[in-house]
Amino acid sequence: MPAQLIQSNSTPLKQVDVDPITLDIIENALRNARTEMDVTLFRTAMSPGIREQHDAFPMIANVDGKMVVGQFGSFLHGFKASYEGTIEEGDIIFTNDPYSVLGAVSHCNDWLLIKPIFKDGRLIAWGCHFGHMTDIGGKVPGSLPTDAKQIFEEGIQVPPVKLYRNGELNEELVKILTRNSRVPDWNRSDLMGIVAAVNVAERRCIELDKRFGDDVFHSAMEELLDRNKRAIGHLIKAMIPEEKRYFEDYVCDDGMGMGPYKLACSLHRDGDKAVFDFTGTDPQSIGSINFLLNPEMFKMFCGTFMIAVFDPQILFNDGFYDLMEVHIPEGTLLNPKRPAALSCRTHALGRIFDLMSALLGQGTPELMCAAGFYDSRHCMYSGYTKEGEWYQLYQIGFGGIPGKPAGDGPDGHSLWPAFTNVPNEYVESYFPLRIDYYETITDSGGAGLHRGGNALRCGYRFLEDGEISIHDDRWLTYPWGVNGGNPGMRSTKILVRTDGSEEILPSKCDGIKVKEGDLLYFDTWGGGGWGDPYKRPAEKVALDVDRGLVSVDGAKKNYGVVLKDDLSVDENATTALRDKLMKERGDVQLFNFGGTVEELKARCKEETGLEPPETPVFLNWFKKGGSQQAAE
Repeated sequence: MPAQLIQSNSTPLKQVDVDPITLDIIENALRNARTEMDVTLFRTAMSPGIREQHDAFPMIANVDGKMVVGQFGSFLHGFKASYEGTIEEGDIIFTNDPYSVLGAVSHCNDWLLIKPIFKDGRLIAWGCHFGHMTDIGGKVPGSLPTDAKQIFEEGIQVPPVKLYRNGELNEELVKILTRNSRVPDWNRSDLMGIVAAVNVAERRCIELDKRFGDDVFHSAMEELLDRNKRAIGHLIKAMIPEEKRYFEDYVCDDGMGMGPYKLACSLHRDGDKAVFDFTGTDPQSIGSINFLLNPEMFKMFCGTFMIAVFDPQILFNDGFYDLMEVHIPEGTLLNPKRPAALSCRTHALGRIFDLMSALLGQGTPELMCAAGFYDSRHCMYSGYTKEGEWYQLYQIGFGGIPGKPAGDGPDGHSLWPAFTNVPNEYVESYFPLRIDYYETITDSGGAGLHRGGNALRCGYRFLEDGEISIHDDRWLTYPWGVNGGNPGMRSTKILVRTDGSEEILPSKCDGIKVKEGDLLYFDTWGGGGWGDPYKRPAEKVALDVDRGLVSVDGAKKNYGVVLKDDLSVDENATTALRDKLMKERGDVQLFNFGGTVEELKARCKEETGLEPPETPVFLNWFKKGGSQQAAE
């Protein structure tokens, strides 16, 4: 049965007219409250993943649970659809179990707090916030085991329960949560920081409600949602045709020697609605790369993309959700059945952005971005120091941002909104390692009229014996280019031992033993290029060479630009070379994948030193109606 809302004042809120000035004040006050929630958490948390990297996401929602300000608008839909307890003033509800809330969070490391906001005995809003915990138990430090086959191997699971009841903290629950972590102090600090953040949302909403009145505050939220719906509705009609489009992309492997895994989606418009259908996506993996994609979360991804491309001034919220339909077949990589493992879902999550860009951009290629945001690469390093103290690093790394209609993709950057890098000085101060290299990789961005961003090389020098885990992808398939642009460079990881021997590491691995003095070169991906590289102004190419972003040979080979010894452009030689290269190439293609999956697998070992993944034998079994247990 559904959750029971308990409130002493059940008088219905009324919809009233809100003048534009009042609406503007409330909108910006809510935006500021969302920012204050983040700042409160970042100044309170202890883990570098939240404190420095900002891997946490707040939101403020209306009484119906629709996000008005925030970033991830899928929390409350899944929670309200599955929670069977009571909702009372003074409650703060905790969960980290994706299956209990329909994917409102997508792996157990994400701890979500939900606070109903009451005023005078009546629900007026919701405040929510989640953050990624560095460790929640499980079989490996970091709680993201590559070879997990069930969610039980990934750490503690907690369905929605009350962390606070009538304002009183459930200390026993906190003890259970922290007892199941290798870094309990971090988890408690981060958890209490999230509590402080949702309390900020409560204070600010009550202040606004008192200032303007219940009905005006409620109506302003409704108008902000309706305004977003009107704007997105216009964009859907303008950019999504009625005829069906289709695109597919791949997660390269599952870390257990199998892959690639296909993500497939079709898109068309049915009247005023955009319809997304993921039929054709491969069955769920036996490993942990499954991504429980909440349909509301996918709608959020689409809305964010459309607003960023067409009108960044639009306040992003949940108002448009009923203008989209999303079908994700059960038992697939994007809608796995419990107890499928989920911890390493980041690869599929990131790939959704590339898939979405290609789908939405096919009708308007001039507005389409290349591929590049395929992942948030993870590097984890843990062990005991010589003094016997436990250390544990969890770090997200960045890569090349894809070329875009408005210009080049940034180098060594993150596409996650508001994400920042953990400063090298911070890492070196708190962990037994030294960052020997931190630089972009020349020629790694896909060539194009607008260059794809260059990949990032991070060289970790380990100062203590320990073990590392690596989570990465796009080592087999390329970040593709569009409108004639070339693909970006693929990722590689090389471990150099103190004796000078080198080992190429797979993109997904746990428990790699390292010794003091070993050096890990973690090279990420380059962004795909946008547009014909032979039309990029030669002066820009020369400037890229001068800045070390493109080599002299790369300028000639990839852009047809011939440079003199002083790096000035040889105009005559460049014109002649570009004419020759364009004739040899022929017409530009909408997508440049660098080859088919079969071709990439065939030359995989020669180019990467790694064995190509095998096609999972259970895929055909699933398609014939078999079960995962039988496949295993």
